[in-house]
Amino acid sequence: MQFWLVKQEPESYSWSDFEADKQTAWTGVRNFQARNNLRAMRKGDAVFYYHSGEERQIVGLACVLKEAYPDPTATEGDWSAVDFAAVKPLKQPVTLATIKQDPKLRDMPLLKNTRISVTSLNSAHFSHILSLAGPRQLFHINI
Repeated sequence: MQFWLVKQEPESYSWSDFEADKQTAWTGVRNFQARNNLRAMRKGDAVFYYHSGEERQIVGLACVLKEAYPDPTATEGDWSAVDFAAVKPLKQPVTLATIKQDPKLRDMPLLKNTRISVTSLNSAHFSHILSLAGPRQLFHINI
């Protein structure tokens, strides 16, 4: 299993919107590095859902439901989309300020490539963020 983080402004598509929909097509990515990350995702991979903008916090857990396919919103270029399923909200959101202050997360891609909307995480970062989200924050995927 691989681990990922996707960013979205809550005004555009919040975690609560995603939870209500239960699943979504992740379209509209127009950055080559983010696109390549989408293409590297595999069904069942774990995904953190990050509210960008004013909130700047990881708020939920999702998983990859369908691997990369041509983005139906792209009118030109070679862009990809994936489908995600909402798994559950974090018991306690993990803020960007918390991430920045934590020595175990200092080399997290979110901090190095702040403009990229889809980044990878290693298993240590993923596990540590889960521990920051509250006790017994278990992650299990049923797809």
